[in-house]
Amino acid sequence: MSAPTATPAATLLTTPLNALHIELGARMVPFAGYSMPVQYPAGLMAEHVHTRTAAGLFDVSHMGQLKLIGADAAAAFETLMPVDVIDLPVGKQRYGLLLTDEGTVIDDLMFFNQGTVDGEPALFVIVNGACKVGDIAHIQARIGQRCKVVPMPDHALLALQGPQAVTALARLAPGVEKLVFMTGGTFSIAGCDCFVTRSGYTGEDGFEISVPAAQADTLARALLAQPEVKPIGLGARNSLRLEAGLCLYGNDIDTTTTPPEAALNWAIQKVRRTGGARAGGFPGADKVLAQIDNPATLPRKRVGLVALERVPVREHTELQSEGGQKIGEVTSGLLGPTVNEPVAMGYVLPAFAAIGTRVNAIVRGKAVPMEVRAMPFTPANYFRG
Repeated sequence: MSAPTATPAATLLTTPLNALHIELGARMVPFAGYSMPVQYPAGLMAEHVHTRTAAGLFDVSHMGQLKLIGADAAAAFETLMPVDVIDLPVGKQRYGLLLTDEGTVIDDLMFFNQGTVDGEPALFVIVNGACKVGDIAHIQARIGQRCKVVPMPDHALLALQGPQAVTALARLAPGVEKLVFMTGGTFSIAGCDCFVTRSGYTGEDGFEISVPAAQADTLARALLAQPEVKPIGLGARNSLRLEAGLCLYGNDIDTTTTPPEAALNWAIQKVRRTGGARAGGFPGADKVLAQIDNPATLPRKRVGLVALERVPVREHTELQSEGGQKIGEVTSGLLGPTVNEPVAMGYVLPAFAAIGTRVNAIVRGKAVPMEVRAMPFTPANYFRG
């Protein structure tokens, strides 16, 4: 997910569910160039709790969807990212990172190996809404000669998240309950032609559903008719993802951060690391692999933080050592509705990154004590079978 961008209201785009959002009483705000629902009448707190306990429906149609098609698509896509694309099995999904030639993050994304579609191997890719134009241009420029790069602006994307999401969706699409985390397949849901993955951005079990734009309203209304499901806005999506320790592109990662600085080494499989069978060969590999091999060279590191006083600590808040030395900055922060304490993530000097380290956030000139904590702040609830 990406951070909001300032766009004049007159130029905002809308998703295929715009009329439904207004019908449901949503408060609409500019986000990634679109008019999007930030919350419905129930409010952010109720929407957050409902998603943690039942099932929330999110419109994420502003995100970019595309396909990479051709026999060389996986090998070509792997040249843009430090992750293992070639060996991803058919029917599986993986997190990826597009990198600059300096090894910093252009965008984070999800990709899925659809196997052979219409006679050709195909990867299905989802990128952040605010980055999608640049991402697609970058992918086209770098590997457009090796595979077909096919944007899907005629498709909407819905996310159904929460512990009761599977109950609600399986009622409409029998068999979807057999999917496990980061797998997917094609389903007919309420007469709509859907591609479903069991994944999401809340830390909860759930699904993301790609559907032709013309069928999005039918699908959304069928899901909202299920007793477990309520509409959820982007406000709760942000608090849910932060409690889950998931990065927001534009806040927590951007073109100034490398994957090791962002504590995203878990996304780089051994086969792409030093000594691996396909080590390197991605933009910025020398820098990224050197940082993984020798963490002492990291200039900073992303950490989780919890305030020890009940004071929300927002993005761009300066972090200091207990001795008053500037050591970093908060990149995301709020009062976590589920954990019921102020949580944040940010970057600090490596010497202050150990779990349990005490630091101070400077909020309106006052030092607010914080402690470095492990993430996620609330346990993940993914269904792994």
